[in-house]
Amino acid sequence: MIQKTPAEIVLIKKACEITRDALVYAKTLVRPGISTYDLDKSIEKFIIESGGSPACLGYEGYPAATCISVNEMVVHGIPSKDIVLKEGDIVSIDIVVAYKGYHGDAARTYPVGSVSEEKEKLMRVTKECFFKGIENLRIGDRLGKLSHAIQAHAEGNGFSVVRELCGHGIGRKMHEAPSVLNYGKETDGPVISENAVLAIEPMINAGKKEIGMLSDGWGIVTRDKKPSAHYENTVLFSRSGLEILTLEKDDEHQNR
Repeated sequence: MIQKTPAEIVLIKKACEITRDALVYAKTLVRPGISTYDLDKSIEKFIIESGGSPACLGYEGYPAATCISVNEMVVHGIPSKDIVLKEGDIVSIDIVVAYKGYHGDAARTYPVGSVSEEKEKLMRVTKECFFKGIENLRIGDRLGKLSHAIQAHAEGNGFSVVRELCGHGIGRKMHEAPSVLNYGKETDGPVISENAVLAIEPMINAGKKEIGMLSDGWGIVTRDKKPSAHYENTVLFSRSGLEILTLEKDDEHQNR
């Protein structure tokens, strides 16, 4: 597990601050009738004006600044003028910001107008999975403690956990070791070290866990076409506890 220096943590925190603010801004734009292309372009402009750069743009050939995934799209949805949000949709917005060579990463799933009870529950439980996962998580614990808690909460609510995708370390690179699974045994995984920075991201399906890839080589969808939700934050493990670096200031959950 890669330990960050105090100087690196300062830059990561700034990248995460811009990421957080970009998501807060994105939420204000979500409404029936807006295309995912227009969402992406507005968020890209916000990131740049905030002093960061959209790290997804050009990453391994990815063509947009953000990943925007609607309904059964799990992750990596490419924004498009042809994808227009409508009442009852849910939309996941995943943003990675680079700032002076360091990264922040977070995602939220938002309702588009009024949504079904199933979708409301899915979004709520997915967010709860993140907080159940980090509950009482400390330096010296194995990551399996997090993974097991996420899986237990999702499956306990009748949902399933995507297996092929996971969270990750983050810092100078968007994706660093270790892989942060959303399922598994409490005794599995590496030991969490001081000053480790991780992107923790439950991806939870309303139906079965199986997924497939679109022909564009990016979009991941549920095979049964049932909705999926995504909730992600970048977190820091320090001597003073776990700090969620991308959490909205008015969120009911507080850093520990």
